[in-house]
Amino acid sequence: MAEKTPWNTALNMLARREYSQSELRTRLTDRFPDQPDAVEAALLRLVETGLQNDERYAEAFLRSQINRSRGPVRVQHEARQKGVAELVLPLLDEWDIDWFELALDAARRKLGSSDPADQKIRARLARFLAYRGFSGDHVRHSLEALRSEDSTDTDGFD
Repeated sequence: MAEKTPWNTALNMLARREYSQSELRTRLTDRFPDQPDAVEAALLRLVETGLQNDERYAEAFLRSQINRSRGPVRVQHEARQKGVAELVLPLLDEWDIDWFELALDAARRKLGSSDPADQKIRARLARFLAYRGFSGDHVRHSLEALRSEDSTDTDGFD
């Protein structure tokens, strides 16, 4: 069995998923509090060998957040927690992300067959979208779009 070292532990962690350097530093420091030099050496070696790359992590992180229908506010918050905000924020501007469409898709999935004209349903959808990290403009746009979709569906010509 391999010896428990910061290097081996980091390799095992990265074999399962990508980590930001900040996340790795925190986890390795927690597991090896008496070996700060070994932790830093392992982190440096990981970057030098290309096994850990914050730019690659930031792109994968943003792609994952979009696939989970998370809005820009939540994405920025999570990126700060992961220690990659300075890499993710420029990507938010570079990538052509239609946050209004993403919010509307999330709202449609959450709505299901419920009535978008019902005030309680609309309030629940608004809270859901805000929790997901969409701005007030995104929420209003989604609720208005759902209401107009619903009014065109009930025109009596089914």
